[in-house]
Amino acid sequence: MLTLNKKYLIIVVILFIIEVLIALYIHDRIIRPYVGDYLVVMLIYSFVKACFNVPVKVAAIGVLLFSYLIEILQYFNVLKKLGLQGDQLATVVMGYHFEWIDILAYTLGILTILVLEKRNLGQEKNSYQTTDPKK
Repeated sequence: MLTLNKKYLIIVVILFIIEVLIALYIHDRIIRPYVGDYLVVMLIYSFVKACFNVPVKVAAIGVLLFSYLIEILQYFNVLKKLGLQGDQLATVVMGYHFEWIDILAYTLGILTILVLEKRNLGQEKNSYQTTDPKK
């Protein structure tokens, strides 16, 4: 079950670099909070697929549920309850506060993954099919 998929690993590295650049250099009200959330589920999904040989839907649903869980923990202010609200790493990983639009961003990110994976699967099937020269 534990594998290393180079294609997904490359995607992880690219998305991670994009996320870091967004965090360091973009301080707006759209790209940093919402595009970052949209991309982070793609990053996590790609990491899962890079390390584990799991079906697309299983990985996608797992990542989406994990993302929802993080957002729910924000709603209940878990960092404050754990005394970690001042910890920079904890706030970067967990986020700052609950927002319904974050749920939408996660969902759209996973839907994008599913569309891309379906398209990729279709292309792979087409590349493996051979045409019958008798037709």
